[in-house]
Amino acid sequence: MDIQHLPTPALILDMDVFEKNMATMNAFLANTSMKLRPHYKSSKCTAIAHRQIAAGAIGLCCAKLSEAEDLADAGIEDILIANQVADRAKVARVARLAQCCRLTVCVDSAQNIADLAAAAAYQGSTVHCLVEYEIGMRRCGVETKEEAYALARQIADSPGLVFGGIQAYAGHLSHEVDYRVRQEESIKIEVRLRELLDFLYSRGLPAREVSGVSTGTVEFRQQDTVYTEIQAGSYTFMDTAYNLLNLPFENSLFVLSTIMSANQYFVISDAGRKSVSVDQQMPVFRECPDTPLRVSEEHSAVSAEGCKAAVGDKVHIIPGHCCTTVNLHDWLYLTRQGKVIDKVPVISRGKSY
Repeated sequence: MDIQHLPTPALILDMDVFEKNMATMNAFLANTSMKLRPHYKSSKCTAIAHRQIAAGAIGLCCAKLSEAEDLADAGIEDILIANQVADRAKVARVARLAQCCRLTVCVDSAQNIADLAAAAAYQGSTVHCLVEYEIGMRRCGVETKEEAYALARQIADSPGLVFGGIQAYAGHLSHEVDYRVRQEESIKIEVRLRELLDFLYSRGLPAREVSGVSTGTVEFRQQDTVYTEIQAGSYTFMDTAYNLLNLPFENSLFVLSTIMSANQYFVISDAGRKSVSVDQQMPVFRECPDTPLRVSEEHSAVSAEGCKAAVGDKVHIIPGHCCTTVNLHDWLYLTRQGKVIDKVPVISRGKSY
């Protein structure tokens, strides 16, 4: 089916560009010691996860336990929840899920580790743990080497738990538009992490895994990087926020929309905030990317001077934030050269628990 016949708004993925982006990432990683662990929060689609595994990813990471459960149900065998799971009912679910896959979670408190150990012992499962280290996100994670060691030792001494290493996600640099700042701060993070790893190793706790980086900082990792794996999600899809960084990845994800009205002042499409997110950067029409878009609940409007589309025409909206835009849709249409080749469900849409 031609995409022109899709009911709109529709979330579409250009598979040729998607596959090119995966190949570009693999080429980057070929010059480093890092493996790829794509972030599932970007696609929320197990069909995409399986394509990423087929392209060489070692596993998936995700933000929520419910996403991890969907991945495991789909047969993904190596899953990292790149977050803390602290609610005790959820901790019990973590221990149960660890019976059917290699499951890793992030921790930054002694109480959470104790709860995980108790749940793993009750279920007879093994939960792998990464100690989260604060590297600038000002979010989760411990701030000192001593704190990290204390938690790592507690994990290592807890039956049912395995100390895997360190979580150090550089999300605060992902959208830093100043190339030099991104580069210099990335180097500083490497220095801090190397000091931490040396500290742990000298005390008998080598960190086998250091997971993190991001789509916006992968280009600064060299062959001798301390990171063993990268958690990148947006590299496959891209959006207007990442476009500001001039990364070597291209836009593959769009919200297809129909022009529903046009006058001497504005051209208006049928996709609004219920179809395309505006939380990070404003979306744009691919057909007139330099013309600002005004987005309301059910409409997107652009100046008629900058866009000559007519009523009934289809336009491609480049999302401002690909991850949150995907979460607005039930289906993802896979396309090649303007033709729909498949329709796959966004299985984990709304899975925030």
